[in-house]
Amino acid sequence: MSDVGEDSFHQANGRSKSVARADIMLRMKAEMKRALLMAGAGLAAVAYGLLLWRGPWWFDGGHLRERELEPADGVVITSFRTTLVALGAGVVAGLSLYYTHKSHRQTEKLFELSREEQVTGRYVEAMKLLGSDDTHQRLGGIYSLERIMRDSAKDHATVVEVLAAFLRNQSVEGRDPQLVVLSEREQRSRSPEDIQAALTVLCRRPHRDGEPRIDLRLALLGRAKMQVGRLNGVDFERADLTGVDFTHADLTYADFEHSILQEVNLTGADLTGADLRGASLVGVQGLTVAQVVRAHLDRETVLPEEIADDFRVQERIEECTYDE
Repeated sequence: MSDVGEDSFHQANGRSKSVARADIMLRMKAEMKRALLMAGAGLAAVAYGLLLWRGPWWFDGGHLRERELEPADGVVITSFRTTLVALGAGVVAGLSLYYTHKSHRQTEKLFELSREEQVTGRYVEAMKLLGSDDTHQRLGGIYSLERIMRDSAKDHATVVEVLAAFLRNQSVEGRDPQLVVLSEREQRSRSPEDIQAALTVLCRRPHRDGEPRIDLRLALLGRAKMQVGRLNGVDFERADLTGVDFTHADLTYADFEHSILQEVNLTGADLTGADLRGASLVGVQGLTVAQVVRAHLDRETVLPEEIADDFRVQERIEECTYDE
């Protein structure tokens, strides 16, 4: 299991135990409240019965006879008991509504805890698969995490961070890809299937507030396909993106500082606010002047000659340099 998978697996185990403890405490608390409520209800019923029986004499004993009751006594006793019954019915109705509401809320809490426990279990299993040495199992883990991300808004940020860490982990021991020449053995050990799957899941992630910035710095993602992907704000700093297909991708405010973008396809991609300072775009496809002038550039940005020589691009470089 990789370091990323192992750390996340331990976190998931701890989370599962916490959910289980919370579930047990909630159930014990509910049972204790129910026992106290039943005892209180029993005492209240006894007191109410006594009040119906002796209440008229307790409240108006000076004017009521104990024996040989007159019609006037009966009127007083009947009125008292009728009023008491009406009050009792109102109290019972109010308590019933209150208890129904509390029971409903308790059920909702138990359901939420049960759902959280199920999600945690799925997360643990997904992390086991993601840390596997088998490509097919890693693919299963990636798509399981995607289902969790879509089902649980609470776990969205965690899944995004885990998948980004997984992709960064595909780099060669964290070394700068611009300074690395992969050996034949290292090239064979990289699995484009699971890298592509993780990128695809990130590209089609649902829109949610509070999402973390996706950190793909130093990642080796050459030849991946990210067409029509939602990659706004992604950090690709110093990443090797040689040959990546960004056709019609949303790359607004993405950070490509000092990254390798050679032979990438940027046809229709939105580069508004993207940071291309120090990036190498040799042999790029589909790039236009209109796209470039919306990005941040500097004198170290390597652009195709026909674009670099355009006066609008030169003006944009001067503008970005002056802003710094």
